[in-house]
Amino acid sequence: MTLRVAILAPISWRVPPRQYGPWEQFASLLTEGLVRRGVDVTLFATADSVTTAHLIGTAPTGYSEDPALHAKAWEALHISAVFERAGEFDVIHNSFDFLPLTYSGLVGTPVVTTIHGFSSEQIVPVFEKYNGRGYYVAISDADRHEQLDYVATIHHGIDLDEFDLRPEPGDYLLFFGRIHPDKGTAEAIDVAERAGLPLTIAGIIQDPGYFERFVEPRLDGERVSYIGAVGPDRRGDLLGGARALLHLVNFDEPFGFSVFEAMACGTPVVARRRGSMSEIVNDTENGFLVDTLDEAVAAVHASNALDRAAVRTSVETRFDVERMVDDYLTLYRRVVELHRSKQGARRAVR
Repeated sequence: MTLRVAILAPISWRVPPRQYGPWEQFASLLTEGLVRRGVDVTLFATADSVTTAHLIGTAPTGYSEDPALHAKAWEALHISAVFERAGEFDVIHNSFDFLPLTYSGLVGTPVVTTIHGFSSEQIVPVFEKYNGRGYYVAISDADRHEQLDYVATIHHGIDLDEFDLRPEPGDYLLFFGRIHPDKGTAEAIDVAERAGLPLTIAGIIQDPGYFERFVEPRLDGERVSYIGAVGPDRRGDLLGGARALLHLVNFDEPFGFSVFEAMACGTPVVARRRGSMSEIVNDTENGFLVDTLDEAVAAVHASNALDRAAVRTSVETRFDVERMVDDYLTLYRRVVELHRSKQGARRAVR
């Protein structure tokens, strides 16, 4: 029997995202991979999304792309669309966040939720309420919350064909991500200056105040440059052309696409030893794990000696999209059987 899966994507951005949108990127990669395997997939995303699956779109586009859209209103319409059709699917895969869980007790279809991180401890009570009913997936072992139960940890994967190996080191350092204190943009500038290398900064400005105070005054277009958000058409060239990617985060990073996207190009990563970084970065093999800025500067200099072909090899199996699709297919089938057993046990008790 063909598996029928509903993928519920966020609607902050289109699927796949034109520039920024890691959750939407995940939804796209998984959806297209499942379709290649012959799974009957319905993608619930913005109406302008691009997919080979069946597309059901309520919001015309992402509300982060069109500020005129009322985010909460369109989110309500979007989430209700999948749960009103729950009986058509064997599995609903929630890649949206905590809000769809509040519908899960109203339907008989199992809901798999990929938890992409916790924006605040204040949202944890929602996950706790549906802990016994839902099927939670962590994107890293580091991001598992001690108060929740999980059915699996599944690392993200990428289409490695979109990232070519650049065998020679570049002449600049790169910061690639949202510009926010959590991501360590200012620290990346400090390290680049001390290492004597130019820094290119790419990403959306998520915290304008932080950008205006700590980043913008240091931009000169030569030693430190900001080029804005970068989409898939430029991502590989930018990541591959860098000497190293600086990922000096100030929070426990749940995962991070740019880290292994850089490695797929052969570019080593200098990352602060927080969150999932030790699950992605193999110290001195494909990058360096550091605790201080002094260590980061030393790592930048040492990165020049790493074999960039070996850096790519280190991620080819672990973070390939087909491995991710395999893991989710195995999980869906296990969840369907487990859910049937739970329902049978409930009927028996009655």
